[in-house]
Amino acid sequence: MKKIEAIIRKIKFEEVKEALLDADIEWFSYYDVRGIGKSRQGRIYRGVVYDTSSIERILISIVVRDKNAEKTVKAIIQSAHTGEIGDGRIFVIPIEEAVRIRTGERGDIALYNAEQEK
Repeated sequence: MKKIEAIIRKIKFEEVKEALLDADIEWFSYYDVRGIGKSRQGRIYRGVVYDTSSIERILISIVVRDKNAEKTVKAIIQSAHTGEIGDGRIFVIPIEEAVRIRTGERGDIALYNAEQEK
């Protein structure tokens, strides 16, 4: 199993969500996050200088079976790409164990409903 965390532009979230659903990734969490990037500049609005080095992004967190990891990463790359600095990052992290609280199922089966695959 893999945990995939993607930090993407806020404006690309709906496109990424649709791409994940099209790739049969139906469950994930997302969060509004702020971070510091390479670009550091101040913007002036009505004579006041604002620091824009703090960047607003969306963090998407997904745990998938190994066989779905690559298609998940590809879906995010294709839908979040603009070609400009600040498109984001994807991190793929190994997951040791998953447990479904309701049934106690462990491993891959805890990530999906086996009844649906029949």
